Amino acid sequence: MPAQGLTVLVADDSRAQRMVLAMSLGRWGFHVVEAASGSEAMELCRRTAFDIVISDWVMPGLTGPEFCRAFRGLPRDGYGYFILLTSKSEKAEIAVGLDAGADDFLTKPVSADELRARLRSATRIIGMQRELVEKNRLVVDTLTELQVVHESLNRDLIEAKKLQQALVRDRYCSFPGGAASLLMRPSGHVGGDLVGWFEIRPKLVAIYSIDVSGHGIASAMLSAQLAGMLSGHAPGQKGALSRLGTGHYTSWPPEILAGRLNRIMLEEMRVDLYFTMAYAEVDLKTGDVQLVQAGHPHPVILRTDGTVEALGEGGLPIGLLPEVIYTRVQARLSPGDRLILASDGLTEYPFPGGAELGTEGLTTLIRQSAHLPSPALLEALVWDLFSLTGADTPADDISAAILDFAGLP
Repeated sequence: MPAQGLTVLVADDSRAQRMVLAMSLGRWGFHVVEAASGSEAMELCRRTAFDIVISDWVMPGLTGPEFCRAFRGLPRDGYGYFILLTSKSEKAEIAVGLDAGADDFLTKPVSADELRARLRSATRIIGMQRELVEKNRLVVDTLTELQVVHESLNRDLIEAKKLQQALVRDRYCSFPGGAASLLMRPSGHVGGDLVGWFEIRPKLVAIYSIDVSGHGIASAMLSAQLAGMLSGHAPGQKGALSRLGTGHYTSWPPEILAGRLNRIMLEEMRVDLYFTMAYAEVDLKTGDVQLVQAGHPHPVILRTDGTVEALGEGGLPIGLLPEVIYTRVQARLSPGDRLILASDGLTEYPFPGGAELGTEGLTTLIRQSAHLPSPALLEALVWDLFSLTGADTPADDISAAILDFAGLP
């Protein structure tokens, strides 16, 4: 670091010594200020942040070590390098100066070559300190900018969470022949799980549970797009419903729907995501169920006598491989039975020892709360899961849907 621009305070009660030091410092490019006592030097330091201080040990008012200690107590941004001039060479005296905060010592009479060497060392240290301060300032500025971005992103995520939760507007809805209960608990602001139901036509409803890979914004956006496809309000070529020649709509069979969604994911969306799905159509008059299981946990039927039956054989997720053939699964509900679709946020919930809840564990939890109405049953599943694992927030997105079958005459 060059001497130009650095200010040096020379504090010495000897006018001759100050003049000698000031002349040398001036020739080397330093700006010099003089003080005749420790008290005067301290007053100057309160008004000016000197880069380097060269102070005699013995002065009126304040000794060199006392001045140094007071100097170190001043508030300042940069570092001040302090050199004590002394005729003392005993280790105990040097220790006193170091304890007061001195950086270096020069023995009087001062050698110009030694003084210049010590000042080079001082300028290097001051330069490194200023560079460090500048880097710290850049780090603080960057962190401040990142904090602003983080707060903005956090606000966006909160709004995104509200929008995603709005996709499941009615957590409980009764209709002629049955009722639907829905649960969504994302592990973060937004998640990739989605549950829902819609009427295909009178006396025929669809219910589904979807788990998109990942937990971030991309997963949430895909789940929102799938919510539009799996809706009775937006039928079309890419949805669950197809138009008949009469102008009415009917549904694609579950296994055909899964194949169509697989093709759309691979050929049209082309994203590095996939999803698992359990999708079922329920005839509210007969109780007939047609469903597809695409990599999703097994759908189960909770019978009125408390028994639990698992459905399906697994299947492949949607969006991983082309030309996948999905299989239709059939079952029949009796009045009072409940069809339950749940994401792997329940079945694969980790226990402290590394084990998972699993299908059998979920079956046990369902049996324990089988006496509860479906909305309370869903909440009980989450409560029991947290109690078993000691958690208070989901480790993964948790979602589930229940269709209560009452039957139509």
